[in-house]
Amino acid sequence: MNALWGCLTAAIGLIMFIWGLRKSEFIIYRILVARSKILWGENVHKFYQVVGIMVVVFGILLVLGYIPVK
Repeated sequence: MNALWGCLTAAIGLIMFIWGLRKSEFIIYRILVARSKILWGENVHKFYQVVGIMVVVFGILLVLGYIPVK
């Protein structure tokens, strides 16, 4: 089960990283950016790049079993 959730989490993190890198116009990303821009200002895309990498690392840790899923 860790492998399934870990792969799914890593995929979501990769999508977030790519959206932040390309400054995507996808509706979900635009909604997230609009809410985050209040706090992060013009650095909001860099924020989503960093968060995407962190989520990918978390997903990899799930796959490897360092973080158990109950």
